[in-house]
This record gives sequence, structure tokens and C-alpha cells, in this order.
Amino acid sequence: MKKPTITVIGSLNMDLVIVAARFPNQGETVLGERFLTTPGGKGANQAVAAARLGANVQMIGAVGDDSFGKELIRSLQNEGISVHCVKPVTHQHTGIASITISEQDNRIIVVPGANHALTIEDINECESAIAESDVCLLQLEIPIPVVERAVAIAHRHGVRIIVNPAPAQPLPSLVLEQASFLTPNEHERAILFAGMDEEAFVDRLIVTEGAKGVRIWQEGQERLIPSFQVPVVDTTGAGDTFNGALAVALAEGNTLEEACRFANAAAALSVTKLGAQAGMPRRQEVESFLSKQRESQ
Repeated sequence: MKKPTITVIGSLNMDLVIVAARFPNQGETVLGERFLTTPGGKGANQAVAAARLGANVQMIGAVGDDSFGKELIRSLQNEGISVHCVKPVTHQHTGIASITISEQDNRIIVVPGANHALTIEDINECESAIAESDVCLLQLEIPIPVVERAVAIAHRHGVRIIVNPAPAQPLPSLVLEQASFLTPNEHERAILFAGMDEEAFVDRLIVTEGAKGVRIWQEGQERLIPSFQVPVVDTTGAGDTFNGALAVALAEGNTLEEACRFANAAAALSVTKLGAQAGMPRRQEVESFLSKQRESQ
């Protein structure tokens, strides 16, 4: 099978991760158990997930001209991801995310930095890369006008578009209308369609519901694709793994149901390890996991 080409347009962050026995209360200091820095950002995470699952991936984004930025670019290159559309900027620091992990959950603060220096002109310069893609995958840690422009270009070239509306915020009508799929979680879904009738969009909605699974609609009929039960170490990056895997499976011609099951398996494996990108599985791991699941049924 020919490898699909996925273009990911989004954020690149350095994750500053603290593991603790419990979250501190307001005004309280607690001792942590572990600290690490690891490449992250929803865009870069989804690019890594797609690359490890067998796609040719190209990244469009921005980093600062600093040590974190250089490290993030090297990290993507090591995953075989094309970075010719990743722009180093001198007037902003590389984006960071402060992540605290405890009690099988996480709390995250993102400082966008250079991610907000990505411009419409940058997207225009990368139009040929977008046009040659099987799927274009976007999130909302970059400026919304940039997302809107990228969606318009991909739509004009007949490229399938997945928009992961995170962090949650209202979207321009063009994005809602031209996206092939929208992949909010339950919280993001409520914000995305606040004051709107979502019925017009349900056949393009893929709602991730954590341990319960993924909710889809086909010809107006609702269906839950169950998740897989696994021991949870770190949920950071599970949603990004899901989106990267979904893009790959859809680009390979799978049905929506098949693609969601594949993405559920990838996301399940990702939470069994610490770190967003560190926990992302490779293709053989996912196929082996799915094979064992079928045998146990």
C-alpha cells in the first residue's frame, strides 16, 4: 500500500512535565516525584503519531530561534517528518506547556510563544504541500485566521480536512462548513456549538469521550465506538494520538468506523506510557494489539 501523505498544521511546544502523588490545592506546595522535558504541542504530537503509524508527514508551524526550537525541529526530523515548512522566528520564544500529572489525570498550562507568530502568508507559501496531501490535520493552538486560511486552501484542492477544535473556542463558519471532520471531546463540543444547532454538522462530528470511547453519526444515526480498557499511566497526548491515527486510517481508505477503532487502539496504547510523544505507538504495536483484541472476543 502506498503511504498516505498527511500535512499537520499546528503548534510545536516543549512540554515541562511534573509527576506528583497529588495535585496541590490553591496556595499549597507539594513535592513532586519526577520532572522531564519532552517535545510536545498538539500539532507536533499529531504529526509524530501519524508518522509512527506509517504516513509520510509534513509539519507546518513556527518555533522560536532558541534551544527549545532547535530541539523540537531535530525531534521531528528524527521521526522522519518533513520540517521545510516549520519557521524559526526571532521575536518570540518557542511555545511551552507546563504539565502536572497526578491521579491518572493531567492539568496543563500552555504559553503559545512562537506558535502565534504563524501567519496567513506562511500558509500561502506552503500551499503546494497542502495540495499534495491526502489529509490535512489542524488544531487551535495557532491563530484562528491561519486555521481558516489553511482549511480554505485544502478544501479548494479537494484535500480531506480534520479539525481538532482544541483548545475549545468558537470557529468561523467557513471552518465548520468546509472541514471533513470535527473531532472535539465532550467539553469542546459544548463550546464549539454554543448557541448553534449542531444537527447540520453531526455526520462530520467525531466526539471523543475518554474511557467510554468515540461517538460518531452516520446518516444521522448515532453510534458509540467503545474504547479499549488498559492500565493508565499518563493520559497526556491520548487525544493527539487518536487524531493522528484517525488521519492515517482515513487516508488509507478505511471506513469511519474502522478508522475510529484503529485510532481508539492507538490512543489506548499511548496512555500506558509516560509522556505525550514518548507514549505514541508504532504501526506494528497497534496491529498486534488489535489482533489480540479480536482473538479474545
